Amino acid sequence: MHEHGGDRGWNPYAAGAGAGVLSTISVWIAGKYFGASTTFVTSAGMIEKALDAERVARMPYFLKEIPRVDWQWMFVAGILLGSLISALGSGSFRWQAVPPMWEGRFGPGTARRAVAAFLGGLVAIFGARLAGGCPSGHGLSGSIQLAVSGFLSLACFLAGGILAARFLYERRDGK
Repeated sequence: MHEHGGDRGWNPYAAGAGAGVLSTISVWIAGKYFGASTTFVTSAGMIEKALDAERVARMPYFLKEIPRVDWQWMFVAGILLGSLISALGSGSFRWQAVPPMWEGRFGPGTARRAVAAFLGGLVAIFGARLAGGCPSGHGLSGSIQLAVSGFLSLACFLAGGILAARFLYERRDGK
C-alpha cells in the first residue's frame, strides 16, 4: 500500500490493456503511433519561433518537424490532463516537491531533487533524440508492430530502470 490514503492505484493489467486499446484506436483513426519526445522539442521550437521566426525557419530539424500543435502535442497534453483527472478522482492528488521515497533516501531538501530532476530530464531527452524516439515510441509502438527493436527497447528500459532504482534507493544499511 502507498503511504498516502492506502490507494493501490490502477491494476497494471487493466492499464496495459487500456494503453493497447488506445494505441489501436490511435492508429485506426489518426494513423499515428504513440510517441512523446518530439513534443518537447517542437514546444521549444514554438517558443523560439515566437522570439525569432526567421532563425527557426532556417533550422533543418524544424523544416522536418514543424513547430506547431499537432496530434503528438495533443497526446502529451492529454497525458497531463488525464493524469490530473485520475489523481483528482482518486483523491490522491497533492502538491509535493519531494516524494516520500526521495526524502527517505536523500532528505527533505528541494535543491538536490530539482538538480537531479533537471539532469535526469536532460539525459532522457538527449537519449530520446539520439535514438530518434522515446520509450513510448520505440517500446510501446514498436512492440505492437511486433518489431524486434521494440521488444529490445522495452527490455533495455526495464533493465535501466531497475539498475537506476537500485542505485538510487537501495538501503545502505544492508537491510
